Amino acid sequence: MEVFFRTHTNLVEHTHASVRRTLMDEIDWNDRMIGIKGTRGVGKTTFLLQYAKEHFDIQDRQCLYVNMNNFYFQGRGISDFAGEFYRNGGRVLLIDQVFKQQDWCLELRKCYDEYPNLNIVFTGSSVMRLKEENTELNGIVKSYNLRGFSFREFLNLQTGNNFSPYTLDEILENHEQIIKQILPKVSPNKYFLDYIHHGFYPFYQEHRNYSENLQKTMNMMTEVDILLIKQIELKYLTKIKKLFYLLAVDGPKAPNISQLANDIETSRATVMNYIKYLADARLINIIYPFGQEFPKKPTKVMMHNSNLMFAIYPIKIEQQDTMETFFVNSLWKDHKVNQGSRETYYTVDGKLKFKICNANNNGKTRCTPDMIYARYNTEVGHGNQIPLWLFGFLY
Repeated sequence: MEVFFRTHTNLVEHTHASVRRTLMDEIDWNDRMIGIKGTRGVGKTTFLLQYAKEHFDIQDRQCLYVNMNNFYFQGRGISDFAGEFYRNGGRVLLIDQVFKQQDWCLELRKCYDEYPNLNIVFTGSSVMRLKEENTELNGIVKSYNLRGFSFREFLNLQTGNNFSPYTLDEILENHEQIIKQILPKVSPNKYFLDYIHHGFYPFYQEHRNYSENLQKTMNMMTEVDILLIKQIELKYLTKIKKLFYLLAVDGPKAPNISQLANDIETSRATVMNYIKYLADARLINIIYPFGQEFPKKPTKVMMHNSNLMFAIYPIKIEQQDTMETFFVNSLWKDHKVNQGSRETYYTVDGKLKFKICNANNNGKTRCTPDMIYARYNTEVGHGNQIPLWLFGFLY
């Protein structure tokens, strides 16, 4: 136990989060069982350590961070370890990568039942279905998603500003006033394309090749998150990777399921399952018409965020595709995005119609009052025409 406390102290002491994530204030930390999901590379470990740093003295032995990657846990279960920690005065156990231990959900349930004054916060992959697939945790776990940097967070980090997020309603109703508060302090367009290329994953701050690092992260998402958690045999890995590549280079459009099944030599049903796994891993987003969902065929498949597009196939990227990908990803956190009755627009929350368009082609776009125009290549807007970058302030 002493070894874990020394590790905890060292990690917390050297944790310096460049951006304080808004999720920190959205979580009710009094809940006894909290699950924080997120794709690889979005900063879940840093998030746990930052919580410990904010809420506990560095020498306070009531809080302890442990990582299930430690080989020690191959011979000792979570509940057994948590019991020893609890009996020695421990009250908050932070468990990183909980899915690395077999029967982790049963172990967490045992902790919940046997240690009533112990709070557990654990991190896991976005592929995990905490409530739907783990009946042991249903009703006791509060689940949250940690996302990559928003454009707002990226902008704050790059410029030293402290801009706050806005709700979609606030942006729609007051975007002209909001922009007047931002533009005197910074020119968003100077940073927007950088964010589109490399701003979503916090590891862009590291002194390593970003695209190569992202390639490694994508491989880990498929090799560990999908195969391990979904318990898929290793021999099918090449099929999943090839499918992901084919979807990426095709760009945002309706997938040809029969052709994809032929290309990776499997059934249509398996292709649809693989597409769902890739979406769960936050590698792609799948778009349906309003009222439809999986397992129906989606009307559009796109990369989860624009950074992935540049890492996979950078010589075949259309600006319109990257901007639509940014829009969908920005709205995804708190809103339902569907394909409109025509492919030229999206519906949000079943009622709002959005069209993503180039402000430089304004003369070619006939504006109608029932449509909201998210315009790129501009910093200002008026009426139902809103600069696209501002939707990056939604979280």
